[in-house]
Amino acid sequence: MKTKRLNLVDAAWLNVETANAPMQVGGLLTFQIPDDAPANFCQQVYDEWRTHSEVERPWNQRLRQGRFRSVSPEWEMLDEIDVDYHFRHSALAAPGGELELGALTSRLHSHPIDLERPPWECHLIEGLAGRRFAMYLKIHHSLLDGVAGMRLLARALATDPDERGRPPFWAIEPKKRKRRAPEEQQAGLYRATAQLINDTKDQVTSLAGFAGVVRDMLSAARSGHHAMGLPFAAPSSVLNGRIDATRRYATQLYSLSELKQLARDAGVTVNDIVLTICATALRRYLIGIDALPVKPLTAGIPVAVRPSGNDEHGNAITFIISTLATHEPDIRKRLEIISSSTRSAKASLEKLSASAITQYTVALMAPYVLSLVTGMAGRTRPVFNVTVSNLPGPRRPLYVNGAKMEAFYPTSLVTHGQALNITVHGYADTLGFGFIGCRDSLPSMQNLAVYAGEALAELKSIYQPQQINQAVQSKKSQAAGKTAKTSGTTSAKSRSPSNKDGSPKKATAKKRVRKQPAARGPQTDS
Repeated sequence: MKTKRLNLVDAAWLNVETANAPMQVGGLLTFQIPDDAPANFCQQVYDEWRTHSEVERPWNQRLRQGRFRSVSPEWEMLDEIDVDYHFRHSALAAPGGELELGALTSRLHSHPIDLERPPWECHLIEGLAGRRFAMYLKIHHSLLDGVAGMRLLARALATDPDERGRPPFWAIEPKKRKRRAPEEQQAGLYRATAQLINDTKDQVTSLAGFAGVVRDMLSAARSGHHAMGLPFAAPSSVLNGRIDATRRYATQLYSLSELKQLARDAGVTVNDIVLTICATALRRYLIGIDALPVKPLTAGIPVAVRPSGNDEHGNAITFIISTLATHEPDIRKRLEIISSSTRSAKASLEKLSASAITQYTVALMAPYVLSLVTGMAGRTRPVFNVTVSNLPGPRRPLYVNGAKMEAFYPTSLVTHGQALNITVHGYADTLGFGFIGCRDSLPSMQNLAVYAGEALAELKSIYQPQQINQAVQSKKSQAAGKTAKTSGTTSAKSRSPSNKDGSPKKATAKKRVRKQPAARGPQTDS
C-alpha cells in the first residue's frame, strides 16, 4: 500500500487537536435549482453521487496505524471508502431560512472528524427557501489547506450549465504528476529520518534570510509607527481565552468588483479593505460589550506560498502579522495604518527563500503550537489576536447538474487562545465572509456581520461619495410616487447607526440592527 509522510506543518494540526478545538476547515456552498428541474432534484443528486464508490487522492487518504503514528504520521492510500459515511443527506424544515442554515452549519462544524477514516465529510442540505440547496464540506486541516481545497473543488464542479452527470469531487482523478513523489514509497522510520536531516540542511543555509526578517520586525518595533506586526505584541482580550466545543457562525457577501474599485479609489489593496472592514467590525463589537483593549489588536494573516500551478495536497502557507489599528477611532486613519503594516510585512517576506520561509513559519508558530500542546493556550499572551484569511477562488460560475453556485462561505477553525476566526473566500464576482467563533466566549457574535456591512458603507462614503450620492438620488426618485411615511423609512435606513469614533449608538442600536438588511447567507441566533 502506498504511503505519504506528513510534513511538519500538516502533522502539527494533528498534534494540537482537542475535543474542544477540532482542527477542521471547510465551506458552505449555496446553489440555485434550475427552473425546469424536478421537485426531487436534490434527492436525484444525492442518489447519483453516492453510486461513485471510486475515490481519488486526496480523498482516499487515511492516517496509517502503528506505533510511530505520533512520531512520524503517514497517510495510507485506500482503494475504497464508505461513501455513505462521508456523503450525507440533510434537510431543513422547508422553507428553511438563513437562520436555520446557519444553526445547522454551526452544529455540523462543532463535531470533530473521525480520524480513523479519511478525514472529510460532505453534507447535501435541501429545503432552503427560493428553490435553493446547500453543500457543507468539512476537511481536517492536516489533509488540505484552504487554497488547495478550493482548487480541487473548482476542478470538480462544472463550468457549463448544461453539463449533467459529472462525478462528485471525490471521484475526479487528480492532475498527473510528471514523476513519482519520493515520499510515496514504502513506509519506514528510516525514510522519515533521512528526509528530516535533509530538511535541516536546507534550514541552516537560510539563516541569513530569516535573520533579516527578525531585524525588520525589531526595527519596526523601535520606530513606533506600527509598520509591522510583532508576535506576542498583541494585547490580551476576550478573543484569546479558553474555549469550549460549541460554535456560532455568521456570514456576509459582497461584490468583488465593488471592493476592487473601492481599493483603487483609496490607493490600497483589496486585502487592506478586507482587513479594515474586519478591524472596524471588531472595534464596534468590542466597544458594544465593553471589552476593547487600549492597545490595538493584531491579526495573523495566512499567506499562500504554493507555487502557481502546483496542486499538491497538504499545507503550503505561512503567516504575516498586521496591526488592526483598533485603537484608532477614525476609519480613514485605520485603513492607512493597516495598509502600511501589511506592505512592510509582505516586503520582508518576499526577501526569503523557500527554506527560509519554512524556518520563519516554524519560528513564528512554534510557540503557539507549543502552548496548545502543553495546555497553556488561552492562559498566556497570544501570538496575535485573531486570524483573518483572504483566499482566492474561481472566477467563473460553477454548477452541479445545472444548479448554479451562488456563494461560497468559508468555515474555519478556532482554538484555545483564538476564539474567533474570520475567513474570506472569493468566487466569481463575490467575496464571502465567514465569521466563526466560540459560542460562549463571544456573546451575540453575529453582530460582527452587521458591523462589517456598516464598515463597508462608511468606507464607501469616504472614498466614493459621488457613487453614494447617485445611489441616494436614485432611491429618492424611486420613492417619489410613494407615501411620505415610506419615504421617511427609506431615508432612515440610509443613515449610519454609528458615532464618529466608530462606536455604535447604544440608544438606537436595537432599532438599527433590526432594520439592517439581512446578509445573504446563514446567520446564527443570539
